[in-house]
Amino acid sequence: MGTTILSSLSVPIWISLIVLCLILGIGIGLVIGYFIRVKLHEKSFAKTRSEAEKIIAMAEADAEKRKKEAIQEAKQEIASLKSDVDRDIKERRGAVVDLENKLNQREDTLDRRSINLDRREEMLNAKENKIDEKKNELEQQNNKVEAILKQQEQKLIEIASLTKEEAKTIIMDRVREDMSTEIATYIKEEEEKARLEVKTKAKNILALAIQKYAGETAGETTVSTVSLPVEEMKGRIIGREGRNIRTLESLTGVDLIIDDTPEAVVLSGFDPVRREIAKRSLEILVGDGRIHPARIEEVVERCRGEVEMAIREKGEEAVFKAGIGKIHPDLVRLIGRLNYRTSYGQNVLLHSLETAMIAGKLASEIGENEVIARRAGLLHDIGKAVDHEIEGSHVDIGVELAKKYHEPKEVIDAIASHHEDVAPKSVIAVLVAAADALSSARPGARSDSLENYAKRLESLEAISNNVKGVASSFAIQAGREVRVIVNPDEVDDLSTISIARQIKEEIENKLSYPGTIKVTVIRETRAVDVAK
Repeated sequence: MGTTILSSLSVPIWISLIVLCLILGIGIGLVIGYFIRVKLHEKSFAKTRSEAEKIIAMAEADAEKRKKEAIQEAKQEIASLKSDVDRDIKERRGAVVDLENKLNQREDTLDRRSINLDRREEMLNAKENKIDEKKNELEQQNNKVEAILKQQEQKLIEIASLTKEEAKTIIMDRVREDMSTEIATYIKEEEEKARLEVKTKAKNILALAIQKYAGETAGETTVSTVSLPVEEMKGRIIGREGRNIRTLESLTGVDLIIDDTPEAVVLSGFDPVRREIAKRSLEILVGDGRIHPARIEEVVERCRGEVEMAIREKGEEAVFKAGIGKIHPDLVRLIGRLNYRTSYGQNVLLHSLETAMIAGKLASEIGENEVIARRAGLLHDIGKAVDHEIEGSHVDIGVELAKKYHEPKEVIDAIASHHEDVAPKSVIAVLVAAADALSSARPGARSDSLENYAKRLESLEAISNNVKGVASSFAIQAGREVRVIVNPDEVDDLSTISIARQIKEEIENKLSYPGTIKVTVIRETRAVDVAK
């Protein structure tokens, strides 16, 4: 029992002892681990310290090395700067020395100049004194001369019985007579030279202008012809009881001539625009085949609009080619109408455009306004666009149109004087007249044959020469004017009027000609003498 109790008591104690031993072991282990950790830490710290000391030593060595290198570089830079400073100082010292030398030289120069000026001043003073002395002497001599001249003048007046003003007048009259003779001789010689030079230069300028512009030759007819596909088409054009042809003639104002000409209809009308409308209308009707009054009226109205548009386009094209700038729209339309107008078989629009280009070339050669010259040349025959509608010559109509649309005065002058109805007032007008004559008279420009042209000129001159008192006559301006020179001993000024009228009546009775012919009778007296 006792043993059992002891056993029951000894078991917890044993466990407690074991637990106590375990706790003691753990504590001892912790103490030992702590000391081991401290030992290890000390060892690691020592190693780290050793490495840090090595790094510090290396850094100190590197710093010392860089310090030495920096000191070396600083010493080199200081030496370089010192060298530059020494060189700069040396250069500045040299410059200062040069400046000192120059200043010394200038001082020497100024000293020499000052000495020279002093000498000159002394010389000038001496010369001034001499001049004053001579001036006094001259004044004394001048007084003596004036006194002598007065005495001589008084003696001359007493001898000649003339005053000073009368003698002066006589001398001036003689000098004037001598000079007037010399001046007249000089003027005559220069006029002869100028006349020869002007002729030569004018020929060169005209030739050059013609070479620079070579226009095409275009011949037009005064009637229009429409070809027919078959001969039976004439009957359809005439229509039942002639109603188709009457409708077409009444709407267009053109006569249709349906004669024996095979497969053709001739259109005859005074107005070229109406004739063009009739031609286009008839061509459309013939090509379409439907010919009756309603259709004719429709086609004629359409063609009238087309022709009006074509007129506007032709006018704008001509203005563009001439290069004359802005122009009134109504004048553009009138210029386009010239395309359907002919003069001696020459298309008036092409003639006007050619005249404009030639006048422009002539103006450029002599330094005149080329644009104004071309403008005047293009508009010089503008009156022909409506001369069959308005009473009067195409010149008068053209002048009125130019004034109405505020054209420049040079253009108006050129229109008025291009047929010499009035005297030209500007150089542009003369150039346009020359260009007009060149365009009209050049070979092939007009349909009139050379033989008929020559015969008409000969007839004009023959009629004029047969009149009593006529010395000679010349047909000019392509037969549009006759210049008649009469003998001044046989014909007086009043008789020239009757001679002009007589020649005019003879021309009207004996010749047939287009347009008008101007008769100019000239009576002059010339005095000619030859110095030998």
